[in-house]
Amino acid sequence: MDTAFTVVIPARHASSRLPGKPLRELAGKPMLQHVHEVARCSGAAQVIVATDDARIEAAAQAFGADVCMTSPEHPSGTDRLAEVVERRGLPDDTLVVNLQGDEPLMPPALLRQVADNLAANPDAAIATLATPMVAAGEFFDPHVVKVVTDRAGFALYFSRAPIPWDRDLLCDGDRALPVGIVPLRHIGLYAYRAGYLRRYADMRACPLEQAEQLEQLRALWYGERIHVDEAVQRPGPGVDTEDDVAIAEQLLQARSTA
Repeated sequence: MDTAFTVVIPARHASSRLPGKPLRELAGKPMLQHVHEVARCSGAAQVIVATDDARIEAAAQAFGADVCMTSPEHPSGTDRLAEVVERRGLPDDTLVVNLQGDEPLMPPALLRQVADNLAANPDAAIATLATPMVAAGEFFDPHVVKVVTDRAGFALYFSRAPIPWDRDLLCDGDRALPVGIVPLRHIGLYAYRAGYLRRYADMRACPLEQAEQLEQLRALWYGERIHVDEAVQRPGPGVDTEDDVAIAEQLLQARSTA
């Protein structure tokens, strides 16, 4: 499928757990440069780094990135994307893939897949990806976001809780996967229609989103549709901690010497 799409990489310097994260060096390059290369390899029509920090702007421009400076007041990366849509005057039907600035190991094929998924589902405002879960520990981990879909692949709900809940199996305290249903782990990679991002700017946070701390629940709350496809590859780990930095560096170095 020959889908045209734009990748926007929101990048903040003020990470609470790992300050200056996008500029941390991994295998001889800033993390942000690795992420930018992932986006370029996806076949995107354009790649834009969205930041509010002059240090990130300078670093991104040094390796040839297109940078859009945005407000420092945005509470989320999606708000930052909405500003990019307005600043760049992107038409409402533009497909915008949100690639986080701490995902240097995201397979480029997944960016194209999520854009193709949105293009193939005109009723959806958003498309995202998931992978089957095969371990009970993953299923019960509140740091792992789960998604349940309808038969057409449209999201019914996202949760940190183990869903779907197999009542007969799990009410006695067993820690097992549901029987006869493959639970899905959500991957935090999204494609949006630019028109949705314009609407999002006026959507107030909803109770479900605040309870679960999952921004995608805002879209469902307001009646927007999210299509979920099974990822063609499992993504590499993101980078949130010092341990993650070491793991990412090892994997990137191994890839460069392979």
